[in-house]
Amino acid sequence: MIDVAISQKQLLDWANDLQLVADLTQAHAVILKASEVGEYSLLVRSEHCSPSDIEALLRHFNLKTYLNLQQNAIPKVNTSSSSATSDNFFHQSETFSHYQVNLPVDIRHINAYQQALIQDVKSSPKWRDTALGSLIYLPIIWSSGAHFGVLCLFHKAALHLDQRALQLASLTVNSVQLNLSELLKLKQQAQMVLRGESKSMDVISLQTFIDSFEEHIWVKNAEGVYTICNQSVEKAWELPSREIVGKTDEELFGKDIAEIFLHGDKQAIDAGAPIIVAECLDGQSQNKHLWLETLKVPALTPEGTLAGVIGMTRNISKHKEVEEQLTLATNVFKHSLEGVVVTDRHGNITDVNGAFYEITGYSREELLGQNPRLFNSGRHEKVFFETMWNNLLETGKWNGEIWNRRKDGTIFPQNITISTIFDEVGEVRYFVAVFADISAQKQSEAKLAHLAYFDPLTHLPNRMKLMMQLKQEIKHAKRLNAQLATVFIDVDLFKHINDSFGHSIGDEMLVELAKRLRSQLREQDVLSRIGGDEFVALVSGIQKLEDANLVIEQLRQVFEQPFVVSTGDHLRLTASMGVSIYPSDGANADTLLRNADAAMYRAKSEGRNNYAFYTESLTKESIEHLKLQSALYGALEQNALYLMYQPKLDLVSRKAIGVEALLRWNDPVLGQISPGVFIPVAEKIGLIYDIGLWVLETACLQGVRWLAEGKPFGRIAVNVAGQQLQRSSFVEDVKRILAETGLPATCLELEVTESVMMHNPDTAIRDLKLLGDLGIELSVDDFGTGYSSLNYLKKLPIHKLKIDQSFVRDIPFDTNNTAIAKAVIALGHALKLEIVAEGVETQDQAEFLTQNLCEQAQGYLFSRPLLPADVGAFLAKS
Repeated sequence: MIDVAISQKQLLDWANDLQLVADLTQAHAVILKASEVGEYSLLVRSEHCSPSDIEALLRHFNLKTYLNLQQNAIPKVNTSSSSATSDNFFHQSETFSHYQVNLPVDIRHINAYQQALIQDVKSSPKWRDTALGSLIYLPIIWSSGAHFGVLCLFHKAALHLDQRALQLASLTVNSVQLNLSELLKLKQQAQMVLRGESKSMDVISLQTFIDSFEEHIWVKNAEGVYTICNQSVEKAWELPSREIVGKTDEELFGKDIAEIFLHGDKQAIDAGAPIIVAECLDGQSQNKHLWLETLKVPALTPEGTLAGVIGMTRNISKHKEVEEQLTLATNVFKHSLEGVVVTDRHGNITDVNGAFYEITGYSREELLGQNPRLFNSGRHEKVFFETMWNNLLETGKWNGEIWNRRKDGTIFPQNITISTIFDEVGEVRYFVAVFADISAQKQSEAKLAHLAYFDPLTHLPNRMKLMMQLKQEIKHAKRLNAQLATVFIDVDLFKHINDSFGHSIGDEMLVELAKRLRSQLREQDVLSRIGGDEFVALVSGIQKLEDANLVIEQLRQVFEQPFVVSTGDHLRLTASMGVSIYPSDGANADTLLRNADAAMYRAKSEGRNNYAFYTESLTKESIEHLKLQSALYGALEQNALYLMYQPKLDLVSRKAIGVEALLRWNDPVLGQISPGVFIPVAEKIGLIYDIGLWVLETACLQGVRWLAEGKPFGRIAVNVAGQQLQRSSFVEDVKRILAETGLPATCLELEVTESVMMHNPDTAIRDLKLLGDLGIELSVDDFGTGYSSLNYLKKLPIHKLKIDQSFVRDIPFDTNNTAIAKAVIALGHALKLEIVAEGVETQDQAEFLTQNLCEQAQGYLFSRPLLPADVGAFLAKS
């Protein structure tokens, strides 16, 4: 390696040259310098070079050994074509007057020279890893032919660099090489000045010189007679110099050994160059074996005739030991059953073993230069890898399990150990990862875990798993301040099934029952089988008793259909259920399960095919709720639902300008039931949409009858539930009902609560606009009681705001309510909306609203809800 100091001025000159080339070509330029071990680093660059591009080039040159940029100088050979020679600018440099540099391909011919220019990097497999568009790369060499570095001219765009850019780059390289030649010449001259001329030389004897070496050194003349040897030879051969010098090998060692030595002499003489003629073990004891290496050199006179042979034998035991260790390590690396991957300090792969290919499916060639993130399965978060690398850099080793991806896309688990390899100064040089595919182990563990925690018949969690999940669900409910229902399900008289039809039929029914029960629960709920015919369901997110009642009713429905078994029989089952609620019925898993079990036995004692809550009062409340729920399913068919109408008046004229349809339910068994009670139930069990359409159709038919009787009523207002507006078919359903009943759209008003519209405001705006375009008037009901966004409110195609009766109550005496009412009226007018006050019961309220310019009102002050026949009389009177 030529060692010449390069001044800052020279580096600045080169940087200016690079900048000029970069400006002329509208590209970027760098010079990378090679170290003694062939590792590249940045020397100078033009302005605005991206650090990531420079890093990519450095990584490429440091890894892609096939580029072979450390050239040897070879004698210059003229090209066969004069035109080709004139175009090859490497021939124009004085630095190349005696030697020519090999690029990755021989540039003595013009076609090969052109390959220094890569116009589209993506089309070149060797250069794709740089992620550049176009590139020129030219080596820089000393005048002796030794490698100095490389100049790269590059651009992000393909086809950007051309022949002109190649000419400029080559001229720059020639200039740099001339500078290097001059620097080397100046250094040599300086060294000569420092040494000065030797006026007298202290000459030491040849004997003293060779005695200074530990190696065995001897000289034979052309006749094979020893003429000199050093002290190491005397010790090794256990003979004084006087008994060695003047003798031949045959005289010293006998004929057989002499032939071996003379054969080595002849090999060196024939080769005309130094050669190693022997490696051998010396010593009798295995522990004292020494590896010796003999080098023989033919000695020639100035006239070129043979003067003799010089021999040197040295101890290479340490080298042999390292060689054996390397051989052993190589064999272990190659033949290890574990996968091994080696990366450089940047994390880029430099080597893999055969087992790696067997496990991952990637070959060595596919992986060299790649980053291990290629195998990322996506199962691990970023923080996992950050923690791994931090531990690795701090301790030098990391061990754990990682899920990685094979070449075919399948993911698999590894047990992996990653070790850091440091160099002599403590810097990271390599990372070595050794891993084993533990897919089979994981499968075995999964099978054992399944056997330990799951029922082998139904594959549901068993009692042990249930208790673990119940404890976890309790923690979750406690954190969210929610309730948790534990439902104990015991099949009634299941023993009779086993006794009558056999256990195999019984097992069929249990498997089918497990599927049915599971289908009735949400994904986040838990179902387990803890005994022969005993199941437990854990239902989370319980807010009130109705939620638990709904789940119980769904679970009871699975027993309504018969079980068809393999014999063709249709068998029926019933079950007794017990329910405990966290936290009221227990604060831990054992207590909740025990209390649910106790509730189940109470249900059995009351006649089976029944259920009970652990708290008896909850059982009674639940039974009432289920009666209400069951009755509601038949309310439409039994004509138990009906409508009443409350008039709406103009506050100034006190004349009726419309009516609001109000739903009522009079059950033949349960009696009159408040809408505040049954409407939430209808929403929970999914009946509200059908009921809402019935209300709309009934109100429209009633409006048509009033019109036919000559009783104009203004508009009929119908409330729309959230589940109705969320249905994609709602607008079409309204159109259909208007068409079928014949009611003009101008006689219909729809009232929607603000919270419903805010649930999905964009969809609400779209659907309400479609309804408004039909001529239907739209109102926001119960305004101010829920969440709303003024940004969306101003976009909604509405016509009215209804002040909720909770704000009308106690005005004008309650200052808070009066302030809210005034604010709503002002807001509505600002948005050019009419204001309707509901729940007006006193004259003071009516006068306050009138004075504050509220346009409309409804309430007991004017009229209670009326039956259709009474509405006609009210309209005629008003």
